[in-house]
Amino acid sequence: MSIITISRGSYSKGKEIAEKVADRLGYECISREVFIKASKDFNVSEIKLARAMHDAPSVWEAFTYGRERYVAYLHDALLRRARKDNLVYHGLAGHFMLKDIPHVLNVRIVADLEDRIRLEMERENVDRGQALRKLEKDDHDRTQWSLSVWGHDNGDPRLYDMVLHIHRLTVDDAVKIICHTAQLEQFQKTPESQKILEDRVLEAEVRIKLVDRFPSTKVTALNGIVNVSLNAPLIQENQISEEISELVGPVEGVREVRVTIVPTDFQA
Repeated sequence: MSIITISRGSYSKGKEIAEKVADRLGYECISREVFIKASKDFNVSEIKLARAMHDAPSVWEAFTYGRERYVAYLHDALLRRARKDNLVYHGLAGHFMLKDIPHVLNVRIVADLEDRIRLEMERENVDRGQALRKLEKDDHDRTQWSLSVWGHDNGDPRLYDMVLHIHRLTVDDAVKIICHTAQLEQFQKTPESQKILEDRVLEAEVRIKLVDRFPSTKVTALNGIVNVSLNAPLIQENQISEEISELVGPVEGVREVRVTIVPTDFQA
């Protein structure tokens, strides 16, 4: 049992590959479902969530923390679904949101630009120039979004366990390769890898509690011990620590809260 994330640009046949992989393995295949779940759980419109995951950073410059809140909602929704395994996720940022979980196989699908242009022209009924400009803008926006939110270029091959080029490799070839790889021993769930996933879930749930009041905090969790780090004036350390403990303490699974303040004032 494992989890597969499939990252792809537009018109790269990643959705088709994801659906066929899920069908062959008997896994659930999701993308928009994460938005629907987060929308219901946190009472926020699906449109706002979609914009937070798609719009270029410039759109959110005046609403940075709003975007962080929506990304936190989606992160939490995906992690909680990942608890059940047997999952193929082909939405945005799956490889970021499920990072460092050993039984997750991260795949990147790429396709030739000319093939993508042809598909864009056929499906959108536009000329070649229009199709090219649309694809270039889409690719640029995704790259800028990834850099802004996660600090990494989405196209960096080091983020993935495999990168498959759909050209000489067909969709069915890619499906066979992914299914075979997903069944390798190193991508099977173990008690240790499940524990890592549970820690990530706890981190996400804590982040939800803090994102409105302390949107830029860093949260890590290990065996129920939650570490929260944030920048703030040192004079506010006690007040902030108490407030964070009150917000986070009641979260199920939290045994201890440790707060680290990184001073923003440098008074002698």
